[in-house]
Amino acid sequence: MPIAPSNGIELYYETHGDPADPALLLVNGYSSQLLQWGEGFREELAARNRFVISFDNRDTGLSTHLDGVPVDLPAVLAAVAGDGEMPAVPYDLSTFAADAVGLLDHLGIEAAHIAGSSMGGMIVQQLAIEHPGRVLSMTSIMSTTSEPDYSVSTPEAMAALTGEQPTERDAYIAESVERSAVFSSTRYFDRAEAAKKTAAAYDRAFYPEGMVRQMAAVRASGHRAIQLRQLDTPTLVIHGRDDTLILPVGGERTAELIPGANLLLLHDMGHDLPRPLWPLIVDAMISHTRHAVG
Repeated sequence: MPIAPSNGIELYYETHGDPADPALLLVNGYSSQLLQWGEGFREELAARNRFVISFDNRDTGLSTHLDGVPVDLPAVLAAVAGDGEMPAVPYDLSTFAADAVGLLDHLGIEAAHIAGSSMGGMIVQQLAIEHPGRVLSMTSIMSTTSEPDYSVSTPEAMAALTGEQPTERDAYIAESVERSAVFSSTRYFDRAEAAKKTAAAYDRAFYPEGMVRQMAAVRASGHRAIQLRQLDTPTLVIHGRDDTLILPVGGERTAELIPGANLLLLHDMGHDLPRPLWPLIVDAMISHTRHAVG
């Protein structure tokens, strides 16, 4: 099992393609495992001459679980709302970014193209801000700057993300599919495929405890508006017009702040990566990474 020691923890990772090709690091979103990229997506990128690296973030999948480490999420949320001081959290977005750098170190990669979806987009933004020498280009997918005015969900989508879920396998899978339908592509969402992916993730590593700490990490980290304005990183922002979990304004704001960023808005994409849109998304990412290095 490929395990990388990184930043005081261990990360499970997988690679696709030729190590001699330019490295492309994929960073997962909130509570998700590397399975989130979908069967075949990483292979399609690798077939276009990219050495694709994916991994489970800390507290998910087969990477280190911080069992029993406490976090006061209500206090974090209250502090974000202006009620009291921000409590200490076990880790934040900077920690996630350092984890990713540690994985690159383990693989002997000096600099990589980086791409992240949702919370993963926040992580790669933080990585580009704090470790610019390790980044060849950045792709931020269905993400945001974390500014409150530009990190907006519909009430239904937020309830689907944060509501209490069952832990019994069949009930969890069934409810997760219905929740995903709320913020996924209305045109392309496939319940059977979503159930298959959810079952695979559940059987691989069901770990709801980690979700609380990851949510606290995102909320406690604040926004990145000032730092993003100062980035000198070739950037592509991809967002779905159909996204109700992070409304398109999140992607639009990201592209607005980062100098020279390109924005790709996809009409039939929600807070997901629909398989029928893979050819377009892969083409955009490959073209971006190719032109980023001249």
